[in-house]
Amino acid sequence: MPTLTHLTERSAPFLHYLEQWYATLPSVALVEVIGTQPERVMLLSVDMINGFCKAGPLSGPRVAALSEPVAALMQRAYALGVRNLVLTQDTHDPQAPEFAAYPPHCLVGTEESQTIVELAALPFADEMTVITKNSLSSHLGTTFQAWLEQRPELETFIVVGDCTDLCIYSAAMHLRLEANALNRQRRVLVAATTVDTFDTPVEVAHQLGIMAHDGDLHHVLFLHHLAQNGVEVVGAFC
Repeated sequence: MPTLTHLTERSAPFLHYLEQWYATLPSVALVEVIGTQPERVMLLSVDMINGFCKAGPLSGPRVAALSEPVAALMQRAYALGVRNLVLTQDTHDPQAPEFAAYPPHCLVGTEESQTIVELAALPFADEMTVITKNSLSSHLGTTFQAWLEQRPELETFIVVGDCTDLCIYSAAMHLRLEANALNRQRRVLVAATTVDTFDTPVEVAHQLGIMAHDGDLHHVLFLHHLAQNGVEVVGAFC
């Protein structure tokens, strides 16, 4: 295994660059992204459920703070004619292998696996497509890919929700890499203001005997990696 020494010092120039990159992310007009053909646009909300936003072992204030911005973006997109609104949501089997890495969460049939009220109360909520998933992936072992294949006209994908470095990264990269592999013209967009991840400080991780997770670093680093692979990462949709 390679030995990393003086990582803090050696990575300082990149971290400084990363801060500058994140601080200068552009805002884009939602009306321009959607354009005159909203039927070609999809908004994908990932894991905006109670178990990450309201209560449960994996809930937290960072993801909870996304509730209003995500709901507001959905309302704006709907007003502009977007009807392809999909919610992929953790709905875990009690025996999910994922529980070897994360504590049991969002079990099928529990409140944790339910859509947050901010989305469920939207006047067009019954027009949204809810797709359950048993892993970080929105695509693997779900009906999402079949849903997509029935709508070949889709060419612009807006991805929102949590977590930046886990389920968002998986979904956005799959959409981007699939298009690359099949030579499809496709836009995949992620806005920094409508995604986030959790934070587990080092001292807390030591106390609990779990792995630490710097929320700020993982959020920005994985947004950067998405951008490096062709996902359009923006600051916000204005």
